[in-house]
Amino acid sequence: MDRILLSTVAYRPPEEVFPYVESFADYPRYTDHLKEVRVHGDGGVGSRYDLKLAWWKLSYTARSRVTDVSAPESLEWRLTNDIDARGEWRVEPEPDAVPTSVDVDTASRIYFDAVYDPYSADESALSLPRFVSLDWVVKKVQPKLLNEAEEVVERLVADIEGQRRDVELRVHEMP
Repeated sequence: MDRILLSTVAYRPPEEVFPYVESFADYPRYTDHLKEVRVHGDGGVGSRYDLKLAWWKLSYTARSRVTDVSAPESLEWRLTNDIDARGEWRVEPEPDAVPTSVDVDTASRIYFDAVYDPYSADESALSLPRFVSLDWVVKKVQPKLLNEAEEVVERLVADIEGQRRDVELRVHEMP
């Protein structure tokens, strides 16, 4: 299993940050590769999401389910089709992270934690072009994951704070 564990700071308390990480329907605004999200449920435990992704000549709909919610600290999810993957969005208070140049009282550290087995993917579900192997796709996609995560986090923080700024992405673990 591979793991991606990243974090960044938003200059808002966890109670203000959590609704943003919980709102999967807004995620297409954060990345160019997520084209659409269909929501089945109210966002709580058991809610399902169809995440339509597109990259290069590939398109794929990942299906996820919320497995646990402990607002405003944690939201856990699991993919339910074609690949073994699960993860968590976690929000923790981090008041000492507020720089003196910013006019806010507190901050939160947002963690994105995903555990997955890239080789568990069902190749037939991906509709790979002729002569393209799953191994080739994995080798091309994995190096792009960090850049994609940085873009998602930067756009998420801009939504939370109401303006865009450079964010520091702390990489705790990468494959």
